[in-house]
Amino acid sequence: MKNKISDCFILIFFISLNAFAQNECPVIPLPNNYESTADIFVLNKNTSIVIIDSSLHSLAVYLRQSIESYNGLTFKIGDKGKSRSIFLEKIDGDSSCEAYSLNMNQKSIVISSTTKEGLFDGIISLLQLTKQSHADKAGTAINCWNIQDTAKYKWRGLMLDESRQFFGKKTVKTILDWMAFYKLNRFHWHLTDEPGWRLQIKQYPRLTTIGATGNHSNPNAPAEYYTDADIEEIVQYAAARYITVIPEIDMPGHATAANRAYPEFSGGGTGKYANFTFNPGKEGTYTYLTNILRETSKLFPSRMIHLGGDEVSFGSQSWNDDPGVLELMKKENLPDLKAVELYFINRMADSALKIYNKVLLWDEAADASLPVDSTIIFWWRHDKPEQLNKALQKGYHVVMCPRIPFYFDFVQDSSDHDGRKWQGDFSSLEKVYDFPNNQPYTINATNDLILGVQADLWTETVRTTKRLEYLLFPRIAALAETAWTNTYNKNYDQFLVRLKKQLLWYKAAGIYYYDPFDPQKTPEAIDK
Repeated sequence: MKNKISDCFILIFFISLNAFAQNECPVIPLPNNYESTADIFVLNKNTSIVIIDSSLHSLAVYLRQSIESYNGLTFKIGDKGKSRSIFLEKIDGDSSCEAYSLNMNQKSIVISSTTKEGLFDGIISLLQLTKQSHADKAGTAINCWNIQDTAKYKWRGLMLDESRQFFGKKTVKTILDWMAFYKLNRFHWHLTDEPGWRLQIKQYPRLTTIGATGNHSNPNAPAEYYTDADIEEIVQYAAARYITVIPEIDMPGHATAANRAYPEFSGGGTGKYANFTFNPGKEGTYTYLTNILRETSKLFPSRMIHLGGDEVSFGSQSWNDDPGVLELMKKENLPDLKAVELYFINRMADSALKIYNKVLLWDEAADASLPVDSTIIFWWRHDKPEQLNKALQKGYHVVMCPRIPFYFDFVQDSSDHDGRKWQGDFSSLEKVYDFPNNQPYTINATNDLILGVQADLWTETVRTTKRLEYLLFPRIAALAETAWTNTYNKNYDQFLVRLKKQLLWYKAAGIYYYDPFDPQKTPEAIDK
């Protein structure tokens, strides 16, 4: 049984308001086209997973292991079907397409796509349907749905800051599991900043022996970082869930931890931002950082490196007194410190491009002159929509992650007080879900240059896993639906209906979450 998917842009049929109200698919993120049937498919010990293409074996194993963890049933994987089989089918079509179809009846379940990514998305939809179905000794009875679906955005991201607080492999893998569960596919890993350097670079061992000591709350904490082997393990773990891992090596600002280790490359800083920058006036700085990028590139197969580029002005005033910087300004005819900053970014971007990596940068870099086909700008300053417009006008691809509502270290409820706010505003569950609607700026969310959305979890106010979970759940579910589901299919009240079941899953998994239905039931997790 085959279902042809002609291209990535599956026709979305209008679903009646009554269907939404009475018979909405219980999956998060909500599929863009679906219908329920009267059939029930029963998973039992006789169910098999069928693949004709041997390259799909790892997907079949993931499906089998996931269902086994839900109901304890064991399934066979083979190339011949029988009654009550689950078929995984890779069909001909656009190889860049993530669309999938899921067709179910009482005798079979067929997941088909032109790509493995699409098949994985279909598997996730089936797993969510399975997880909320009735199970007993006879098997699991699943209500049948027919789904034709594809994501609104290609970039559905989550960023974790582990410079300010190190959480380790177990926590990262848990985050990756939940990202996969919600069809999020980009893990942006903020590994270097002021408090600590968290990535082993063998050519420069002091980055971890010295630079990895301390965190945001305790500058004397023992060194914590990821070894090459750790990185390889996590990258492979993410890849099995069709998640791309993108490292961030922040420069030329936010360099304090690196400058503790190798002060000869420090560009200084002032006040509380001492040693905040790398030195753009030393030729050795560019060699040093290029060597770091080379090692980083070998560890991360994504062919994307985020170079930061934000808030450089916090520490760049010291450049006015640096002989090397002054000579650089004279030689390159750079009129001010902003021009020096952009010169640095252009040079380091060129280094990244020469080792075959796309360059990712925060929105300050929209002022630079970078190759548009190899640059992605992350718009984070919600109070500066002009930076978003500038990036788009220049032809850069953009990922939208404005503080409000996508900074998940911001509080999410009016009763919360231990996190951040912006002029009294915060990132509520509803604001995450409704983006980009109800914003004080206008975004053409259909612009082809907009790759997608991303939530950023900074950790200045996060010292424990409990608080991390409280800030992430259930906003991660709202993020997923904003990234996946077409705006005209979204309805916040209906989302809350589907979310209730998910909260029970969080509780069963030992996750400490914010409860939007009764905030006092799970009070704000406060680090002490």
